[in-house]
Amino acid sequence: MNRKQKKMLIRIAIAALLLGAVKLFKIGGWAGIALYAASYITIGYDILRKAFRGIINHQVFDENFLMAVATVGAIALAIYEKTGDFAEAVSVMLFYQIGELFQSYAVGKSRRNIAALMDIRPDYANIERDGKLEQVDPDQIPAGSVIVVQPGEKVPIDGEVIEGASSLDTAALTGESRPRDVKAGDDIISGCINLTGMLRIQTTKAFGESTVSKILELVEDSSSHKSKSENFISKFARVYTPAVCYGALALAVLPPVVRLMLGHPAQWGDWVYRALTFLVISCPCALVISIPLSFFAGIGGASKEGVLIKGSNYLETLSKVKTVVFDKTGTLTQGVFEVSGVHHSEMENEKLLEYAALAECASSHPISKSLQRAYGKAIDRDRVRDIQEISGKGVSAVVDGHAVLAGNDKLMALRGIPFIGCHSVGTIIHIAIDGQYAGHIVISDVVKPHAKEAIERLKHAGVEKTVMLTGDSRRVADQVAGALGVDEVHSELLPADKVAQVEKLLAVKGGKDKLAFVGDGINDAPVLSRADIGIAMGAMGSDAAIEAADVVLMDDDPLKIAKAIRISRKCIRIVYENIAFALIVKVLCLLLVAVGAANMWAAIFGDVGVMVIAVLNAIRALRVSKL
Repeated sequence: MNRKQKKMLIRIAIAALLLGAVKLFKIGGWAGIALYAASYITIGYDILRKAFRGIINHQVFDENFLMAVATVGAIALAIYEKTGDFAEAVSVMLFYQIGELFQSYAVGKSRRNIAALMDIRPDYANIERDGKLEQVDPDQIPAGSVIVVQPGEKVPIDGEVIEGASSLDTAALTGESRPRDVKAGDDIISGCINLTGMLRIQTTKAFGESTVSKILELVEDSSSHKSKSENFISKFARVYTPAVCYGALALAVLPPVVRLMLGHPAQWGDWVYRALTFLVISCPCALVISIPLSFFAGIGGASKEGVLIKGSNYLETLSKVKTVVFDKTGTLTQGVFEVSGVHHSEMENEKLLEYAALAECASSHPISKSLQRAYGKAIDRDRVRDIQEISGKGVSAVVDGHAVLAGNDKLMALRGIPFIGCHSVGTIIHIAIDGQYAGHIVISDVVKPHAKEAIERLKHAGVEKTVMLTGDSRRVADQVAGALGVDEVHSELLPADKVAQVEKLLAVKGGKDKLAFVGDGINDAPVLSRADIGIAMGAMGSDAAIEAADVVLMDDDPLKIAKAIRISRKCIRIVYENIAFALIVKVLCLLLVAVGAANMWAAIFGDVGVMVIAVLNAIRALRVSKL
């Protein structure tokens, strides 16, 4: 409980004690009035101030105005009728503030989940100067600098470990409690906590482009992306609140006037009392507070599990997903390619690998990286010129004066070079030197440990169709899809072909059903943007994919997709429960008030009681660990 909440709790306790003293000891006269006044001012002064400011700023119709008018009106009515009992007015304000306290606590609980994530923000970075460590603002450290991270400190900037070995706590980023071991040569992302050994890290990005900055930016921007339900409630409240105010005015004036015209006593006090009760009940707090809170709690609960959802609109869309389309490499497979064979080489295998590695030296693609690892020597860029990437097919380059082509079947066919097919399952990189076929290299990828289970869980979660799109050969694609249980597979696709396939799938899906695309590479960014909901792998995924995606999985585990869908559906179910419950109870109470069958105490339940129940229900969206 924060300072503001503690202050409110003290105000509630004082107001309740003063009210209880009047009722318990039956204090009357001016002493009773003084205690009622003290209790009312203690608990309600901030509501009165907000209502007054709203009137001045021409923003009259809100819950503060309703509470102020209803309670001040109840006090005025008690004075007019000379009852001396102001308990109803004080109780309405008291219970309203109790409801607000509940709401504040619920928001705080959700914020603490996000705050745990926000705690990844580093305060400083260590630079070694003259043999001493100096703390520097991470913003001031350019890419390529060497920083030192000691045990217990946060990794401030993305980079590569150049010295040392340690274990990292990645829980704030991924939701994974098991430490990750790193050593020299390993990539490391910002936001992790160094647990055991000292590390020297060469930064690969500036702080503003690092993982920690990207995540914080995503979280901070999430509240600006509102769902249809939130937008509806906001519009509803803007129309509903003035409508009930005018309705209450009509209830206070019209029946007495009609009674006078019919020759009956007006009974002004009775109808004004009903109107004031009407105002208390009609306050839309339960909807206005609980609906955004439900979404906020859902996003907070998801972030605790290592799933970043960029806004409540994406949470709502995610709940309607019936088709999930996957990229293969880096999404369903580990994206860690290894050379598993060299076939039909016209030269020594090592020499063919050398030509391939040099030709691919400018590419950051996992396949290019695997060729460079297999070559095993430092790349001399001076030996290479005229590097050209041929989208979806491969690369061409001049290596040591020889024209080298390295790519798939399509590249060989494009250049009219006869090639030899391969019986092995994997990615086949054909090599041609000076227009002559020189052999091919087989590169194999490994399926992620949880990929098959991820597909099964999606089907259990109600996903009707799973699809895999890949630029790999048909043989490789069919083998992976068959092993994982994917419903549909499309292979040998260029980046533009993936967009076209998603367009076809979008055209045939049900009207309200949504399609999600899961990818990790820079070439997936157009598809992520085109899908109803884009899901990116955050740990290994490219910056472009993370920027284009609506949901980011911080540990690259495809199991989290089904979990994210279940979180979203639980959240939306809670939202609909709160809407239905609040509207049914309020309409029922309003009807009872209009016919004189409910008093101010019923109004307190109709407003505050409903709000408390709705808020408590909204808190359930935080409980996601067992989904």
